[in-house]
Amino acid sequence: MDVPTLRDADPNRLFEAADAYGALATAFGGHADGWRDGVDNRVRNSGWTGSAADGAQQSLSRTTGKLAAAQMELARIAPVLREGAEAFVLAQAKLRAALADASANGFQVSDDGGVSWPPPSAAERHDPDAPNRSRQGTEIRDRIGDALTEAAHADQVTAERLRQYTTDARTGAGLDPATAAMRLNSAVLDAINPFGGPEDLVKAGMPGKDAPPTEVNAWWKALPVDEQQRLIKEYPAELGGRDGLPTPARDQANRINLDRLVDDLSSRPNLSDQEKKKLEGFRSIQHRLGEDQGKQPPAYLMLIGDQGQGRAAIAYGNPDTADDVVAYVPGLNTEVKNMGGGDADRARDLWQSAHDTDPSRSTASIAWLGYDTPQAKGISPDALAVAGDARAKQGGEAYQGFLQGLRASHEGQPAHLTALGHSYGSFTVGQAAQRPGGIPADDIILVGSPGTGAQQASQLGVGADHVWVGAAEHDPVSHLPSKNEAKGIGIGAGVGGLIGGPLGAVAGGFIGDKIGGHGDPHELWFGQDPASTEFGAHRFDVADGPLGFESHSDYWNQGEGRDGHSLRNMGLIVSGHGDRVFGQEGR
Repeated sequence: MDVPTLRDADPNRLFEAADAYGALATAFGGHADGWRDGVDNRVRNSGWTGSAADGAQQSLSRTTGKLAAAQMELARIAPVLREGAEAFVLAQAKLRAALADASANGFQVSDDGGVSWPPPSAAERHDPDAPNRSRQGTEIRDRIGDALTEAAHADQVTAERLRQYTTDARTGAGLDPATAAMRLNSAVLDAINPFGGPEDLVKAGMPGKDAPPTEVNAWWKALPVDEQQRLIKEYPAELGGRDGLPTPARDQANRINLDRLVDDLSSRPNLSDQEKKKLEGFRSIQHRLGEDQGKQPPAYLMLIGDQGQGRAAIAYGNPDTADDVVAYVPGLNTEVKNMGGGDADRARDLWQSAHDTDPSRSTASIAWLGYDTPQAKGISPDALAVAGDARAKQGGEAYQGFLQGLRASHEGQPAHLTALGHSYGSFTVGQAAQRPGGIPADDIILVGSPGTGAQQASQLGVGADHVWVGAAEHDPVSHLPSKNEAKGIGIGAGVGGLIGGPLGAVAGGFIGDKIGGHGDPHELWFGQDPASTEFGAHRFDVADGPLGFESHSDYWNQGEGRDGHSLRNMGLIVSGHGDRVFGQEGR
């Protein structure tokens, strides 16, 4: 397989052949039915008896079996051709996307897939910011090589599968009902797949899980529209969660997959408690999407899945075309059902706040649950100790990829992108921001944060001036003690019994600070208090909130006066008007 062969190939001819074989199989099936009903069954039910009748019926029955076997064989040829054609289309799209990148960067591509480029100029050699053309060329060469390899493999597998039918026709095996039925049930040619089981050429032809979102986006856009639709309908679970795919495609795939998940869980007997929660959550999202149908802004289902506790993301407004995009990460005790309820409300309210702030700019507001949040009773050092940092690190990796996907699928000038984390979700956002490569955000908002794992705002990769913190004075999470301070939690528990609930943890923290000895009064469970002066972020004004845990969820309050400052301030930041934010002194 070489570049011109794959680049200029016309897979539509294979699709046409598949359609022709499908029509032939249907017509032959009608012929077989006509024979069975008009000849075989008619003679069998005629009342004819005797040795001649027995011999005739056996002969007719054998013919009926041969016709049925031939029909099963014919019926399998069209799917083989169609799968091979789709695999070629996918490989061709990868090749064309790589060739387009090569041309855009001034690389030359040979027929065998080699990539060359002119030597760097003197200015480029001395410019540390000049692109690494050697690395770029190698990456493009590898992409071209992968596309050629996949096309050659699809060609080989498809030819082997078709060759089996040719052999069956020559040997007569295709007319044996037992052989045809066995192959129908076990899938043809398992032996050609070294991993066992029939190989799915189409799924194998999709970009690998580690492919960057920019590559996924280029591959998708290189596909013909009819092939995109075929893939969405056949592989919704695989495509709906692919970072880099355009939002409308993800939405279409995820809605199909959502219905399938609900149907699957609904049909299972004896669901586990976690499965019941996921089913409840998926149904709540179905209901939410139904309620939002036809309303403004339009809702897009950007993620759905049954991994772990369940996955979901809902966008209000199209992130691919919006001027301003915000992706909100919830925290402790969030379940999938919340994405059809309170967290969707928060995303919608934030969209409204940003829109009201600057109606001249378009906004997309996303609630993202792409990780398993810690499930704990109440908020305390013990709960956070159980939660640890593992989930935030896993969630941070997924969130980083999601944001990179938003950048890759956006049309036109890049959007102003804001990362928003609440509660443990702010720790997740912080972990994402400190991963290699950081997150492609312009601003970061942290509300009700127990820490980010960073000691200073400058460690989050967007510049300290673009890190914004909301911390209600009565929010116990924003006062959770450090691990050293937690030494006093045992004493604080007694105090907490008098004060009540999470505030007992706060009191215990203060006592623990005296008992355990602590050098930094602004150290929280997951690092420096983001609301502290030492952290170096902008603290925006937030009402003190009611006493107790209720204030931890008060950041989306739409009340009058200072009660609504938090949501209005977040709307200002999201819409790019941070200079108008109502500030508050750091702790």
